[in-house]
Amino acid sequence: MTILAHQIMIRRMRRMLWFLLWMMAGVFSFRGAEAQLNKAYFFYAGRSLLIEDKYQDAIEVLNILLRADTSATEGYFLRGIAKYNLEDLLGAEQDFTRAIRQNPVFTTAYQYRAITRSRLGNYDDALRDFQEAIDLRPDIPSPYYSRAVTYLLSQQFEKAVEDFSTFIKYDPKVSEAYLNRGTSYLYLKDTLRALSDYEQGIRTNYFDPNGYNRRGSLYLSLRRYEPALEDFNKALDYDSTFLPAYFNRALLYSRTQHPVDAIADFSKAVQLDSTNAITYFNRAILRTQIGDYNKALEDYNRVAILLPNNVLIYYNRAGLYTQLGNYEAAIADYSRAIDLYPDFANAYLGRSSLRYNLRDMKGSRSDKETADRKIAEYRAKLNDSTFSIYADTSRQFNQLLSFENTDLMKQERQAIGSQSGDLSLLPLFKFSLIQSDSATAKTQRPSLPDTYSKYYNEAAENFCQQVGWRQMQWVNRETNLPPDTLFVLDEGAEEAIRQGDNRWQAYFKRGVTQSLIRQYTSAIAQYTAAIDRNPSNPFLYINRSTTQSEMIDFISSIDNNFHRISVDSDPGNRLRDHSTRSYNYDDAIADLNKAIKLLPNFAYTYYNRANLYCLSGAMSEALEDYTHAIELNPTFAEAYFNRGLIQIFLKDTHKGCLDMSKAGELGIAAAYQALKLYGQPLNR
Repeated sequence: MTILAHQIMIRRMRRMLWFLLWMMAGVFSFRGAEAQLNKAYFFYAGRSLLIEDKYQDAIEVLNILLRADTSATEGYFLRGIAKYNLEDLLGAEQDFTRAIRQNPVFTTAYQYRAITRSRLGNYDDALRDFQEAIDLRPDIPSPYYSRAVTYLLSQQFEKAVEDFSTFIKYDPKVSEAYLNRGTSYLYLKDTLRALSDYEQGIRTNYFDPNGYNRRGSLYLSLRRYEPALEDFNKALDYDSTFLPAYFNRALLYSRTQHPVDAIADFSKAVQLDSTNAITYFNRAILRTQIGDYNKALEDYNRVAILLPNNVLIYYNRAGLYTQLGNYEAAIADYSRAIDLYPDFANAYLGRSSLRYNLRDMKGSRSDKETADRKIAEYRAKLNDSTFSIYADTSRQFNQLLSFENTDLMKQERQAIGSQSGDLSLLPLFKFSLIQSDSATAKTQRPSLPDTYSKYYNEAAENFCQQVGWRQMQWVNRETNLPPDTLFVLDEGAEEAIRQGDNRWQAYFKRGVTQSLIRQYTSAIAQYTAAIDRNPSNPFLYINRSTTQSEMIDFISSIDNNFHRISVDSDPGNRLRDHSTRSYNYDDAIADLNKAIKLLPNFAYTYYNRANLYCLSGAMSEALEDYTHAIELNPTFAEAYFNRGLIQIFLKDTHKGCLDMSKAGELGIAAAYQALKLYGQPLNR
């Protein structure tokens, strides 16, 4: 229920958005000055990008508007909508709050902030915002619908019914209102009214598969299997990709003793969503029941990857290993289940039996005694709901789970990260050779001011001019020049030195090219020669430091490991450093210390040093340097991202996500991946 309710709220929000954006078209129309006309252009451009679902581009354009006019209320509102659609809920809440602060009667901003807070699980503040929106405009129906969904999610079902009913009086043609009111009645155990609302929802939108799925689920719970099957079939007739109907029909087939048909529907669900752990879990149970043990094992292995900390996976897989005669693997899984839930009496009993079969009498007896003690404790505390259910030996752990099983769905959202890779620190800044792609970038979004450059820095620009190489830029990405071009440039730099060019610029150029073709030792020697000729130039130390770090990373890769810092996507949020040995960044840090003394207000040096501190395990020092970099450059997107990543690792997730929100706002696309993983509560 909760997931579908959120999806419906989001769909309605997006429909409202399209209409609202066009209604706001005249906001800037009556501002007469030429400067205001420029602001109007960026407002219209941002609004157009939102309508086209180009949310990150919209944020970039709206940032320009808001830098020019910090009082542009509608700009904050539109940027909040863009962030919401990128799953940056904390950032969206902040922007809606800014809009409300500047316009305390901005009804729609209250409503959208309420929806955002509801998705964050902050139901009390969401309800207050809905009330404010309704008090300001009691004649607008949409806040009643959104507040009703919040009441439904917060299990205030009677109030949900009341608000859905009010909304229906204003707009009786919205099928989702009937379906959600029906679900509210269902939680109030009024199945007759629930069924009536589901039927009305279907009549209101005959082609919506959700209505048939809801009614079919109700029939299934009432064991009215024939009409339930008809409804699931009808849902799939109208939308052959509607995953919940496949899932629920599989549950029906299982209950009516058609396991092969159930497996086929679960398999279809897997094709539609290969990350849904519950589908694999249920299919594994059914495959075990029909004796297809090898495929069942494949499914359990898949679930174990998606949900590494769920006890049922290991317990059930242990039973399967026992059936296959692999007692050692079964014992390992029982042990893993016990590690996760030490009160799991059944796991002790299973392991005791296997140890007995393997003639480990002492271990078997110890497990049996522990199980008996857990069972006795459980029976003594039957009225204590906090005591672990896993000490109940009468409980069945091989039942099929519903589509929105709470425990597994909490963990599954965290496991999505394992499908998309870890989140790593953004790399160091340095002077490198880049073929400019700015012309391409400008054709993909509305024109930006000519003075706008993400990494523009006057001191770094002056340095590039001193070096005299047109391809040189201050960047934190790999060169895009082909290897042949790099070798030609390197030969030219070498020839210049051979012909007697003894200036620091000549050695610096050779250091850059040698670094880019991974001749790190030679590159460091060239930078050192440049420093000897110009010891007061901080940028020479920065590039030598970066090359020293790259050499260490390259050496670690030869060890067949990845030497990098990342937040793992497992629920532990561990910082990972895949290396079999320690590597010393002291020389690289020493160069940055020297650069900071020579140029103390250059934000990028602190950023680079923070990265090296992270690689060295000095997290407190890293946070301090990222913070100082941000103080020197409040629009330093990479510093926000990396600081957020470290804070997430240190379990300060709220602060970390606020930093990620800012990083996304400033143009770091990877920040939205982090926010999808860590930016929403798991308590729903």
